[in-house]
Amino acid sequence: MSAQRGKDLLIKIGDGASPENFTTVAGLRATKLDFNAKDVDVTNSDSTDMWRELLAGAGVKSAAISGSGVFKDAASDAALRAALFDQTLSNWQIVIPSFGTVAGPFKLVSLQYDGPYDGELKISLSLASAGALSFTGA
Repeated sequence: MSAQRGKDLLIKIGDGASPENFTTVAGLRATKLDFNAKDVDVTNSDSTDMWRELLAGAGVKSAAISGSGVFKDAASDAALRAALFDQTLSNWQIVIPSFGTVAGPFKLVSLQYDGPYDGELKISLSLASAGALSFTGA
């Protein structure tokens, strides 16, 4: 895979309709997707030379998404506010250029607006996975 533009990493929020329509969160300048997997340590006195042993297939998997950019007052901003104030679990898509799309339920856990007196209004958000995620290759 060749180098990709960072601006092509997109965060999209679903509208809950059937079929579901996804809107790209407008104005983001920086986005980040983190995958995590907790390990389960089963090391014991019989472990070879007391090397740590991990239990395969066990533990909790999670994903976290964050983004920041400029406030655009678009349809996606209204959807973000609703998701935060209603504390709903919305379906989201994260499009990774030339790689694929990660999709599933996330909870919007942080929404911040920052308005310096000498600059543009900025927005920051954080999402936490709230169920099984799927991956569709590009």
